[in-house]
Amino acid sequence: MKLQQLLSYTRRAVDDFHMIGEGDRIAVGISGGKDSLTLLYALHGLQRFYPASFTLEAISVDLGMQKTDYSKIESLCASMGIPFHVVKTQIGEIVFSERKESNPCSLCAKMRKGALNEKAKELGCNKIAYAHHKDDVVETMLMSLIFEGRFHAFSPVTYWDRMDLTLIRPLIYVEECDVVGFQRKYELPVFKNPCPADGYTKREYAKELIHRLQEENPGIRERLFHAVSDGTLPAWRKTNG
Repeated sequence: MKLQQLLSYTRRAVDDFHMIGEGDRIAVGISGGKDSLTLLYALHGLQRFYPASFTLEAISVDLGMQKTDYSKIESLCASMGIPFHVVKTQIGEIVFSERKESNPCSLCAKMRKGALNEKAKELGCNKIAYAHHKDDVVETMLMSLIFEGRFHAFSPVTYWDRMDLTLIRPLIYVEECDVVGFQRKYELPVFKNPCPADGYTKREYAKELIHRLQEENPGIRERLFHAVSDGTLPAWRKTNG
């Protein structure tokens, strides 16, 4: 996928759900994976021509599990003129050593979210951008059906009144395979997720299940996404036009 196509998908999502307004200061959560770095490229590219002027801050939450070299990401951000911040934490030690969580993902995600939110507020941001893409939407919906017994998917835009922050997800129209292609084409400085649970999660189970269903029923991934985006979930009602 070329940058122009990425920007087209991103602009469509931003416009459909009114994700960005004049003067917004947006914190971009950078995990070091392909998704978050693709999001950084997308929002930086959008800055150049979007009618509403906005600024970006890149933030990585360090889990403290191993020494991580952020130099390449720091250089990428510098080349874009985007300030880059690393929040040092002991989340990994708390989750895996002290608490010894059998299902660590929920607690880890909650603590990372808290650290990211606090830094975003400290920097004066009013919005936070997550890099969830189209496949994430479908996987979340499937996990909700299987493990919770309800039809649900995360929202394109969510307002957290306690923190007075708005969460946006500008990549919801971008497929994961396109993110992989973008990463390779533009040689994004991705580094391996240090989490011991990486690859052994419920999300990974849902991803593999959808892959099998797609092989047996071509087009099912798109139909599942359509069930979310054009269904009855109030948060997915488009606001443009």
